[in-house]
Amino acid sequence: MTTEMVAPAWMHSQITAEQYDSWSEEQCAGIEIVDGMVVVSPSGSKRHNRLARLARLARLLANALDAASGPDWNADTDFDVRLRDVPLTNRRPDVVVYRADTIDSTPTRPEHVLLVVEVVSPGSETTDRIVKVEQYARAGIPFYWRIEQAANGIPLVYTCVLDPASASYRDGEVFTGVVRAAAPFQVDVDLRSS
Repeated sequence: MTTEMVAPAWMHSQITAEQYDSWSEEQCAGIEIVDGMVVVSPSGSKRHNRLARLARLARLLANALDAASGPDWNADTDFDVRLRDVPLTNRRPDVVVYRADTIDSTPTRPEHVLLVVEVVSPGSETTDRIVKVEQYARAGIPFYWRIEQAANGIPLVYTCVLDPASASYRDGEVFTGVVRAAAPFQVDVDLRSS
């Protein structure tokens, strides 16, 4: 006798913005919605320590961006940005800098967002380097940063700036370990301590 695993119905059909908005925070944790389909981001046990370090890295950067951004902007981690309603596309960047006056607006929309940061983790390389870059650019988010780990363990931060005419990002500065960025505002943070 064999046992078959039965996947929930929501894994086989597109969900709407209204359906997603009715789910609890717990149901939305660890997922993104791409073209209406749920994409689960599991954390494998062998990778747990590395993923925990990457989460600390995102928090350290979010804190530095929040302190540097002034009263008009907030920086935080772990919440959805609604890129599109139909088909529903929600992404959950590792760090989001958003307008402070939209703190109670749900969902967070691209026009509320100044910068998104993705920390590349094992298994997210193609998504973070190609797919999300295109989605964030099409949505009009002005800045995209990607953090990767060099072979020596020191974080590399790749910055990109939106070219509105082409709706694509231009490569900006690359920082090794210490971020000393002038745009979108002055920020100085040592990521080697994460």
